[in-house]
Amino acid sequence: MGQGPHPQSPLPDDCLLVGLLPVEVRLLTPQERDPRCQPPLHSFSFINTVLRSERHATVSSSGPPEPNNSTEYFSNGRLAISPRPTLAMAPSKTSSTVTAASTAGEAPPAVLKLNAKGSKRQDPDTDGGADQLPRDPLETKYRDFFWTYTEEPHRTRRLAIIKAHPEVTKLCGPEPLTKYVVLAVVALQVACAYAVRDRPFFSLPFWALAYVVGATANQNLFLAIHEISHNLAFRSPTANRLFAIVANLPIGIPYSASFRPYHLTHHKSLGVDGLDTDLPTALEAAFLDSILGKAFFCTFQIFFYAVRPMAVYRVPFTWVSLANVVAQVAFDAAVLQTLGSRALLYFLLSSFLAGSLHPLAGHFIAEHYVYSTVTPTQRDPGNQVPIPETYSYYGIGNLFTYNVGLHNEHHDFPAVPWTRLPKLYEIAREFYEDLPQHRSWSYVLWQFIFDENVGIRCRVKRKEGGRLVGVDPRKAVSSGAAKAADWEESEIQA
Repeated sequence: MGQGPHPQSPLPDDCLLVGLLPVEVRLLTPQERDPRCQPPLHSFSFINTVLRSERHATVSSSGPPEPNNSTEYFSNGRLAISPRPTLAMAPSKTSSTVTAASTAGEAPPAVLKLNAKGSKRQDPDTDGGADQLPRDPLETKYRDFFWTYTEEPHRTRRLAIIKAHPEVTKLCGPEPLTKYVVLAVVALQVACAYAVRDRPFFSLPFWALAYVVGATANQNLFLAIHEISHNLAFRSPTANRLFAIVANLPIGIPYSASFRPYHLTHHKSLGVDGLDTDLPTALEAAFLDSILGKAFFCTFQIFFYAVRPMAVYRVPFTWVSLANVVAQVAFDAAVLQTLGSRALLYFLLSSFLAGSLHPLAGHFIAEHYVYSTVTPTQRDPGNQVPIPETYSYYGIGNLFTYNVGLHNEHHDFPAVPWTRLPKLYEIAREFYEDLPQHRSWSYVLWQFIFDENVGIRCRVKRKEGGRLVGVDPRKAVSSGAAKAADWEESEIQA
């Protein structure tokens, strides 16, 4: 190719293209050329494959681009070409995750520090450059959450796995073992409460038992309720609702009835702002973006998970909710009457420690916080390059937590019970073994608190998609919540 442009090409004389790329060309509008104009959802196109003689490449902005291989923009008489390659994810130097390696021989891409307040572009080869990336108004408004236009990944992968391995559907259905495990753990907690009934609350044996045994047992019951919320203990939906109330008893606070609609909405609306109550709020991100703030969050995260859902939207109070409250109040009263206040304090302390700085509590953060390095291509929502938003863990902690660490597998197939998730992994290994995964829940907590690249804002968020469980989307209010009257009782119990 010669030094000048093609004779019939509208390219300026100072532009030289290398190779032939499938591109889409469009002219920018006068409003888009005006630097004072800020379209509500514009995205930034990073120029990777344009050579200009004696001039630096410039970044052009436009509306959300179509997900083509590359796009051209004319701006001020210059042509910008920006291919959209899919870049391999690379973990940070202190990451607890395992990711697929980059292709050998490729130059490492510029990366973004996940939790950096200025979102500066970093060059891995130059000790972190200081060039400031242009900020999208959406990102400026919502700080550093990872906003995306892509669909949540689990539905697509589920369909692909069923197509490749149709036998996985036979793994679905209730697990009879669950009810026996729940009853054993409930009995264990009652026995421990009896053992400490005469111990001083502020004593080492009391707290040691509550941390080692009580917190582990109540975390197990948290996740038993999670398992039962998917109708995986009995075939009857009503039997599952009532048995979840039994599992709730040693926790001390009634929550099993309200947990189910919130959790199923989390599955149907993963990452959707205003629907997925597992997402941190903007207020949490603003005030807890520091080592002390993250340590506070990890220490008291059980309260955040208890209060946040009600602050986002309310679920209706049903007969199951009433049964949950009545049963819990009666159980707590019986404990106070027969075993005393310290036995009840043991249950409550066990619940608090289970959601605090406890090794098993690391699963709350490990499941959906982004621990992988995010490239500029992924950071730009207009590129529609997905960011890993669900992480699995295959360690020993799963023995105490109903295999909740197999979280990609669980979100892909919520109807597969805990005992069959490892079998699902073995059948569809090629779909899971290259996904980012955590090696240690304890290190997840450590890294979350002390690594500046990981924090409250490291969550993937969507503005659209999903639905409230049991709610017609047309009836939902603009905030994403729905009135209690919009809920159908039959849908809630189904």
